[in-house]
Order: sequence, then C-alpha cells, then structure tokens
Amino acid sequence: MATTTTTTKVMGPRDGKAGFLGSIGVRFMIDGAEAGERFSLVEHPMGPRALAAPLHRHTREDEYSYVTEGRVGALLGDDVVIGEPGDLIYKPRDQWHTFWNAGDEPARILEIISPAGFEQYFAELIDLGGGRAAAPGALAELSERYGLETDPGSIPGLIERFGLRVPTR
Repeated sequence: MATTTTTTKVMGPRDGKAGFLGSIGVRFMIDGAEAGERFSLVEHPMGPRALAAPLHRHTREDEYSYVTEGRVGALLGDDVVIGEPGDLIYKPRDQWHTFWNAGDEPARILEIISPAGFEQYFAELIDLGGGRAAAPGALAELSERYGLETDPGSIPGLIERFGLRVPTR
C-alpha cells in the first residue's frame, strides 16, 4: 500500500465538512486518504441525553473516543463506562457497543477510527438523510458494505435504562 504524503494541517473549530447522522452530528477532520488509510478522525457533537446509535459492532475497525466536552456513556459488551473531558474510551472491533451523552449539557468526542474507511459510512449515511430517515433496505446495504452489524431493537431498552432520548436535530 502506498503512503500518501500530506502537508501540515490545522483545523479550526468550525472547519471541515459536517452533517447530522440522525441522532448526533459528525464533523470530518482527517480522512483515510490523508493518513495513508491507517486511521481517520471525526468529531461527534451530541445533544443532551442523546443516544448515538443502537447497539452495534464493527467487524473491520477499532474506535477510540476522546471526550472533549461533557459526559459520555458507553456500553461495551456488558460493561458501562462514563468518560469525562480528557478520558479515552476504547471500542475494539467485534465488540457490541453503543454510546450516548450521559449529561444534560452538550457533549463532544473526537473519534479515531483505525484502520480508516468507516468515515465514508458516515458520509454516505448523511447522503441518505441520516439513520432515522434512510430507507431500511438502503441502510441495510450500507451497513453490510462497511461490515457493520446493528440491533435496532435495542433502542427502547437503552433509552429506558440510561434515561436517554433520540434527538431530531
């Protein structure tokens, strides 16, 4: 695999393409091409008590969530953790997990995805109108292409268990 050489990059807090995934936001900061496909970096802003996604697992990549604002909860297998600014939450591939804003104020994480590639799932999901607006068949095909397994039936239990909501924007 050829390594792409990039120039120095500084991103301000409002730089980069951004979109809404259906329950949380995404801002694209470093894509795989910029990092030789070794990793990508996105930012996920989350409204108060927002559930980010149903239980899901990635078959191809690991995720590292660095909390920059607020309190972020995560269910990792059977373990529940809460991260605060400066904490890193590791979500290994093949582990069922989800995450959410565990507080009543906005939360934000930087998400390192390794290896790169899954950031394109987010870009395509935005094009479909987000996870809640996408046609079920299109969402299933997208998930399959990116090696993502989801359990949409987990949403009501997660909302009840952790006192969450699914925001509309």
